[in-house]
Amino acid sequence: MDRRQFSLGASSALAGAAWVLAAPAHAQMKKPELGTHYLALGAVAPTEAPAGKVEVVEFFWYNCPHCNAFEPELAAWLKKLPKNIAFRRVPVAFNASFVPQQRLYFSLEALGLVEKLHGKVFDAIHNQKIKLDEGQAIANWVVQNGVDQAKFLNAYNSFSVETKTKKSVQLQEAYKVEGVPALGIAGRFYTDAGLAGGMTRALQIVEILAAENKGTT
Repeated sequence: MDRRQFSLGASSALAGAAWVLAAPAHAQMKKPELGTHYLALGAVAPTEAPAGKVEVVEFFWYNCPHCNAFEPELAAWLKKLPKNIAFRRVPVAFNASFVPQQRLYFSLEALGLVEKLHGKVFDAIHNQKIKLDEGQAIANWVVQNGVDQAKFLNAYNSFSVETKTKKSVQLQEAYKVEGVPALGIAGRFYTDAGLAGGMTRALQIVEILAAENKGTT
């Protein structure tokens, strides 16, 4: 979803988005071109990968239909994640209305519930049509999914989660994220569906760049 569309309002943005998620099948992908299929950052973005690993970041928004469509493919890719890659998700905030869902993700992360509930959040929003746009609705939903309310609210309102939401915005700005889903590589490169020609090819580009930049982060 293109960042520029958010000025039109969430409903019109969802209706008007036109991101390409699937690329035609190719026997072998041609070497990606810098400036065409991926971009280099002007300044290196901060990373959290351990020594010897290349960090890959997925920028996403729970309300984004394209992030929802990409999630099954990403989940399958993560099951066979190359050993040289350290992966993490970063929820974006193009405006203040995104912050509750940022806090939701980082609360799930703090409670060790990402694997259990991350996909269910997408399902609730896009298939069950449940609005998870503010704190009370989010709290009600997580309780319905077996999470202790007090523990969740402690995490949701914690200084740690607040700090992570601020850092995630700083990171999306460092990568100059203009739409989601998008991928950051090694604190140095950025690609998305529009650049790569689909998120399938974006993941292939990630693997190529990660292999080329092993040991640089």
